[in-house]
Amino acid sequence: MMRLVPFLLALCLALPAFAERHEVQPGALSQVLARAEAGDEIVLSPGRHAGPVVIAIPLTLTGQEGAVIDAGGVSSVVTVDAPDVTVQGLTLVNSGRVHEPIDAGVKLTKKARRAQVLDNDIQDNLVGVDIHGARDALVKGNRIEGLRLRRMNDRGNGVYVWNAPGSVVEDNEIRYGRDGIFSNVSSRNIYRGNLMRDLRFAVHYMYTNDSEVSGNVSIGNHLGFAMMYSDRIVARDNISINDRDYGVMLNYTKKSDVFANLVTGGAEKCAFVYNSHRNLIAENRFDGCGIGIHFTAGSENNTLTGNAFLGNRTQVKYVGTRDIEWSLNGRGNFWSDHPAFDLDGDARADSAYRPNDLMDHILWSQPAAKLLLGSPAVQMVRWSQSQFPATLPGGVVDSHPLTSPPAREVPQDYLMLARAEPLWATGGSHDDSEPFQPE
Repeated sequence: MMRLVPFLLALCLALPAFAERHEVQPGALSQVLARAEAGDEIVLSPGRHAGPVVIAIPLTLTGQEGAVIDAGGVSSVVTVDAPDVTVQGLTLVNSGRVHEPIDAGVKLTKKARRAQVLDNDIQDNLVGVDIHGARDALVKGNRIEGLRLRRMNDRGNGVYVWNAPGSVVEDNEIRYGRDGIFSNVSSRNIYRGNLMRDLRFAVHYMYTNDSEVSGNVSIGNHLGFAMMYSDRIVARDNISINDRDYGVMLNYTKKSDVFANLVTGGAEKCAFVYNSHRNLIAENRFDGCGIGIHFTAGSENNTLTGNAFLGNRTQVKYVGTRDIEWSLNGRGNFWSDHPAFDLDGDARADSAYRPNDLMDHILWSQPAAKLLLGSPAVQMVRWSQSQFPATLPGGVVDSHPLTSPPAREVPQDYLMLARAEPLWATGGSHDDSEPFQPE
């Protein structure tokens, strides 16, 4: 017992004091933070509180309705430099605009493990939330509205994730700025249920592996969901509406599942696959684009099954010398321009589908040949190939096309938002408006 007493005394001294709740009026935030203890809750009253703010101990910073922190155009509005911090219910405005330190509405440093950024209104900042090495962070339920500078590259991202394994970004609404979510050099991340509008890319992956992007909605952006130099990604149940260039893009991406996504509204390409291999592309609906899917640079070792290609001007663009089978275990894809029968009633068409012929290959490799598109010679070549299939070139073959498309509906709320003219169509973006060009 005599030995136990000193141990218990030391243990009691090591425990933090009881957490306190501090209600803060405008003008007193810095003083309260200076004397706060670990575990305290700091509640900001309505009004404008001066920033920038640095949180160096675990605590909760929350706001009553109408509470605003204004950084005055200097640094990040709130910098979290301690673990287990929560920032919630605040309006955060007017960060600096310097890219090198990444000025942001909320900056989470490497020390900010398990930080939570919840239900904030984050406006007029260079970057909305910068998760800069903070493992297992949660950014949820925020409304992030970025800058609308003339040059898109002068703007910042809604949420920037750098080397932050285990972080989750979900249920946020992100508009304007550069990219909605930019994920770079990270792993085991989840980006789920976010609504992103009037941006360059909705979700932009670079060197991010073993992660998930699911249930997100991209409306009126230059590009919806871009997975670049990333492996083992699950991209499922996302929606791209009225995006300008591409709905879904795989660029140097391998061993990933692109499943049950919907692209509609007239993008240049519903899907673009560049030098990407061993991916599963299944149950997606590619509707009303200039090109349904364009795959190139050797992107041949992929599995495509159960997809619907509906009303695209060109269903598939592929130039190759060998046949690529697009079906799996006797189940292919639905093609709206395939006039076939199903006499045995197995929901599979009785004839194979080839989306491209020899003239398509010529037109893609020699664009000047488009001048001859309506000529009798071109029509004769196409008729000859239809009568003598052995003359067809290598390319995509779907040996078991489906007779009905998978169902995938757009919720009415998103259709209402999509009726607004996208920013890219009004000249609201400059200098970076050219379509993505792979290396």
